[in-house]
Amino acid sequence: MQSNTTETMRTGGRILVDQLVAQGCERIFTVPGESFLAVLDALVDVPAIQTVVCRQEGGVAFMACADGALTHRPGIAFVTRGPGATNASIGVHVARQDSQPMILFVGDVDRGTRDREAFQEINFEAMFGSVAKWAARIDDARRIPEYVARAYSVAMNGRPGPVVLALPEDMLLDRVEAVDRPRVERAAQAPDVSVMAQLADLLATAERPVAVIGGAGWDERAAEDIAAWADRTGVPLVAAFRRQDAVPNECPAYAGNLGYGPNPKLVARVKDADLLLVVGPRLGEATTDGYTLVTPEHPGQRLAHVHPDANELGMTYRTDLAICAGMAEFAEALLTIDGPAHPSAVEARADYEAWTTPKPRDGITLDLGPCVATMRESLPADTIICNGAGNFSGWWHRYWRYAGPGTQLAPTSGAMGYGVPAAVAASLRRPGRTVVAVAGDGDFLMNGQELATAVQHDASLLVVVVDNSAYGTIRMHQEREFPRRVSATRLHNPDFAALARAYGCWAETVEKTADFAPALDRAMAQGGVRLLHLKTDVEVITAATTLEAIRNR
Repeated sequence: MQSNTTETMRTGGRILVDQLVAQGCERIFTVPGESFLAVLDALVDVPAIQTVVCRQEGGVAFMACADGALTHRPGIAFVTRGPGATNASIGVHVARQDSQPMILFVGDVDRGTRDREAFQEINFEAMFGSVAKWAARIDDARRIPEYVARAYSVAMNGRPGPVVLALPEDMLLDRVEAVDRPRVERAAQAPDVSVMAQLADLLATAERPVAVIGGAGWDERAAEDIAAWADRTGVPLVAAFRRQDAVPNECPAYAGNLGYGPNPKLVARVKDADLLLVVGPRLGEATTDGYTLVTPEHPGQRLAHVHPDANELGMTYRTDLAICAGMAEFAEALLTIDGPAHPSAVEARADYEAWTTPKPRDGITLDLGPCVATMRESLPADTIICNGAGNFSGWWHRYWRYAGPGTQLAPTSGAMGYGVPAAVAASLRRPGRTVVAVAGDGDFLMNGQELATAVQHDASLLVVVVDNSAYGTIRMHQEREFPRRVSATRLHNPDFAALARAYGCWAETVEKTADFAPALDRAMAQGGVRLLHLKTDVEVITAATTLEAIRNR
């Protein structure tokens, strides 16, 4: 349905929906609220936008964040004021730290009752001001096109991120004349020619260069060009934390990822580098192991930092060369740089191959390493893996090989409960692709209710629940700091397979490594939503160590 671009009388709710159509929005995620009934009413007449009804606003915001990550245009969420907004705030924080475009629309109190602490009233500009790129209230329905166009522009340009717009309930009911705005596109950001010449000089004189890749804005074009450059020059490509899909992992120069539990040989390689070419990441705490792997002053190393937002360049790190550019534009320019060939990518790749090949671990009834290897052999290479936070994710970070941009949806903020909602959004956005949500037991129960959303909207996905009856990450830290003094980390869980079947999913429980492959085959033979409940031992706390080993340190 085409947007109405003439100056006719419309409600604020209809004007808003028309702006979403004009911006190419095809889907919104919501838990309905009485504060934006005018928007819901307008959607009835606009079949071009699918309304995905969720079960909790945290799931709404996670789905919108994941949708934005896949499309590079803002994922759209609608929630009501007060508890709706506070529930959704977790997704706003994820979108901020993940640098993903998202717009959260919040139904608000009437303009005439503001500042009286009316029912569910919150000052949203103040609440979201420190986490969103922009937070504002639309008081005049005539200006809705202006605000929405600006929201799209802010969310996509520079460092992508979330925008929050509050919608007074009575404003949405006003009937006014408004002029629609045209579709907003991300501004092109080509790097400066003279700066690229300086980068060429740095690369020409470097003996041990390493490129750290990640951040937001990676598409197939950027991935292809960076991979081709690295393959030609022999510069190892290292992914930032939970940005392993920046380039296809089968690229000969891809050397693995940083973050929690990285390959020690890769860590040594990064420390030994005389030039770090950082393309996209902010070099946050997780990627740099608490700002120690690469320190803010990085003595003995030169650092060239590429980022689409000038405010990020030089913010934490002393930067020898700052390049403000988009990923695709920079990668295209980088292809034109010739330089000496380096042998290190071949060695780094061999280390990566060895590190990502699971080895048998004695005495483990259900070993996740071989399970991930089985998934790697059985599922399509372009499978989209979605996960929340927890030690369980480390097995997939280590042993799975991502096929390129849009195949890893995982929160760099460490938010639990992200995997299932993200998988729902991915299934709807990429029909026909295999989508897998990987969740720990504690992680799954943060947003497991969104299985109902998946079933209701005919999503097709596999959920793998890793159940060790504990908040495993916290238990690991607890055993390191206070050995054998377990407190507040044990969990008594439901039968996850039975729970999934109650939602209308197909489900099985797996308790032995040998049983995983046939269970996976049975799951993939089914349609709709499938769940595999993997019962593991909390003692096997990571892919590299056990709780006993941690206690004995």
